[in-house]
Amino acid sequence: MQLFVGLGNPGSKYAKNRHNIGFMVLDQIASDHGFSPWKSKFQGQICEGRLGGDKVLLLKPETFMNLSGQSVGEAMRFYKLEAGDVTVFHDELDLAPGKCRVKQGGGHAGHNGLRSIHAHITENYQRIRLGIGHPGRKELVSAYVLHDFAKADDDWLNDLLWGLSDGAASLADGDTSRFQNAVALRVNPPRSSTSAKAKDKPNKPVEITPPAEPDSRSTLQKLADKFR
Repeated sequence: MQLFVGLGNPGSKYAKNRHNIGFMVLDQIASDHGFSPWKSKFQGQICEGRLGGDKVLLLKPETFMNLSGQSVGEAMRFYKLEAGDVTVFHDELDLAPGKCRVKQGGGHAGHNGLRSIHAHITENYQRIRLGIGHPGRKELVSAYVLHDFAKADDDWLNDLLWGLSDGAASLADGDTSRFQNAVALRVNPPRSSTSAKAKDKPNKPVEITPPAEPDSRSTLQKLADKFR
């Protein structure tokens, strides 16, 4: 059994925030893969289903971001899981929007949700870092992550969520390369050579020359016209 955790803040006020991309991922996976209905448990919302050959629990802590570890630790203890059975989906300021990276262990880089999880279950869990970009200055970070995604972000955000869901079974099976390939195919789909040529070199209109009219002049007239 595995535990997939999405980080975010509870309530409709925060639902579309950049900080809530972890919740968005789990909602997409649950919907696409036929998971059970969400129910309240472990200070959060949880549902279950199968990905690949493994049973997977999806958990959205409702403790608010800074206390996410309380919910994760409670669920782990109940199901007798180890930190290595846990995968956490979270927003990442240090990655460009739409980028996805897998990380095992390591520091929390100041992310309050990860900081809390570190304190409750150690750092030996897997993370899926989801790029949301950086506002440019440290003092702008709090307002930036607690602000809704812009309308202009819809295309890459939807592609990223679909890609994460497409690759979820591979992730559960431990095949992170195949998982990231699935994400990349959604976010950066390959262009066919035919469509690329058509785009780079558009067809020019063909110029049609009308046929010449038959020459009805006599031989004598043709000769005379030549010397005029």
